[in-house]
Amino acid sequence: MDQVRIGIVGIGNMGSAHANNIAAGKVEGLRLTAVCDISEDRLAWAKETFPEVARFTDYKELIASGLVDAVLVATPHKLHPVIAIEAMEAGLHVLSEKPAGVAASAVHRENAVAAKSNVVFGIMYNQRTNPIFRKMREIVRSGQLGELKRSVWIVTNWYRTQAYYNSGSWRASWNGEGGGVLLNQCPHNLDIWQWIVGMPKTIRAFCSYGKYHDIDVEDDVTIYAEYEGGATGVFITTTGEYPGTNRLEISGDRGKLVAENGKLTWWKLAEAERDVCRTSDKGFVQIPMEEIEVPITEKETAHLGILQNFTNAILKGEELIAPGVEGINALSIINASHLSDWTDDWVELPVDEELFDELLQEHCDEERMEQRRAAQTGQEKLKGEYSERWSVRW
Repeated sequence: MDQVRIGIVGIGNMGSAHANNIAAGKVEGLRLTAVCDISEDRLAWAKETFPEVARFTDYKELIASGLVDAVLVATPHKLHPVIAIEAMEAGLHVLSEKPAGVAASAVHRENAVAAKSNVVFGIMYNQRTNPIFRKMREIVRSGQLGELKRSVWIVTNWYRTQAYYNSGSWRASWNGEGGGVLLNQCPHNLDIWQWIVGMPKTIRAFCSYGKYHDIDVEDDVTIYAEYEGGATGVFITTTGEYPGTNRLEISGDRGKLVAENGKLTWWKLAEAERDVCRTSDKGFVQIPMEEIEVPITEKETAHLGILQNFTNAILKGEELIAPGVEGINALSIINASHLSDWTDDWVELPVDEELFDELLQEHCDEERMEQRRAAQTGQEKLKGEYSERWSVRW
């Protein structure tokens, strides 16, 4: 095989952007051969834009068509594992938009099928291509920051208006999205958080539901995490604060890293703080350190980088930047955060998937009908291009 034929299921905001870029030849070795959507308007757009590409209203027909080697899933969240599993069982490679699903239990099934089917399964975690986050991970994972003490991520620049939530009936609902700011805006951030510092062992979270908007799901969250070895972490986010902040700070006994305003600063200690604390005969000391603005020379390849990497994995065996098996991590933090708030208690990871599924279903069953919601989804303007809302927002 010297070319991968791909079909896109869901050609709304993200799906149409992917379709435009693949069709324009921006991903070497990848060719758009089919699209699928339940919206007649979106299919009409596809017919006009890509007249040579096959169109389907049923993803099952696309999977069985013989026209594709791989499927890109860009539907509402709950359908991600459903469609991915069926595609993989048919022997097709799968690239899923984030998150991999709504519940960790479904994503575990997804990964089991991927392993059994021997197909390439990736997640569209495009922020893993950001050179600042890549450098932070390199420094932390290499041990240059020493023993980790604390990580704090304040990411409150996800501001959304009520009109945003009114734009589609699936938005900001337990039945539609399966959650709010954690599951919609923050999967990338939570993935990067665990990608750099690792998975926590316990979580205590506090979620406010409809604090700033007329919605049923969370729009303001604070997560407190504890890790093996004693490090702690705090993650703060909201869609109801303006102006917002995006600041990731990671402290170790050899210094501190701060990513903010598109820059990475490293306070590098000459000696490990723990050694100084234990050996100094003085009560107050200043440890010599160097403040470094870390040079960032790489370019962020974002969505196109993930698409190219996925294609290369199929054609050349290239290692995935964001393998599907890692899609469970950020989702587990999200599930644990919801479960912690619902039970008003600490939650250990791996999360109790059976209890989470039970309580999520209760929220779905109790969800109120809201007259304010649009009668149909997809009322946002669909430009079919990548915009800065999908990039790192400093």
